[in-house]
Amino acid sequence: MTTLTLIIGNKNYSSWSLRPWIFMKQMGLAFNEKRVALFTETMDQELEQYHSDYKVPILTDDGFIVWDSLAIVEFVSEKYLDNKGWPADLAARAEARAVSAEMHSSYINVRSEMPMNCRKIFSNIKLSPQAEKEVERITAVWRYFRRKYADGGDWLFGEYSIADAMFAPIVLRFHGHSIPLKEIEAEYCQTVLGQSHIMEWIEAGKQETEIIEADELDASEFQVV
Repeated sequence: MTTLTLIIGNKNYSSWSLRPWIFMKQMGLAFNEKRVALFTETMDQELEQYHSDYKVPILTDDGFIVWDSLAIVEFVSEKYLDNKGWPADLAARAEARAVSAEMHSSYINVRSEMPMNCRKIFSNIKLSPQAEKEVERITAVWRYFRRKYADGGDWLFGEYSIADAMFAPIVLRFHGHSIPLKEIEAEYCQTVLGQSHIMEWIEAGKQETEIIEADELDASEFQVV
């Protein structure tokens, strides 16, 4: 039996939870899953034991606790995957770390204006100039690395890596908010959306009944999917 347990939030909304979940699934790591519904009366009590400042995701490994999505994927890559979560080439590895760290610390306007919501497809979102600039940066990153590493496979650095897991929720945000994309970026998004485990996550999110009002948006045009 595996000693790994991943504590996540609502699949419909929790973009940070998706990152380690999809990485571990894609890399074939067995783990137990514990779901904690966010912003409920019992959430703080359920998360108090993990010392994560009441945030998800959290990974437990035979009593050891690590939180924060990037820390979790790096930990499992080092301990269980012989560090195969990063590209083998030194330069590519440095680039993958750089864009993953950028994803981890940036794009605040995209996050606030385009919440992840697996149950809806919005069609009339008006982004601020700041969010539009972030969209341009994200798509430029995807375009640059897909061109550079195209011979190695369909992912950002050829083979699947932590960088792809870090950007997976952004793909779901762009898809859910009907962001127009050019050919290379659109193809990358289709690669992500075509993952069987991403489909599994989205379907599970659609089955959830909890509502987080801040992530529903006051939009007059959307379709339930």
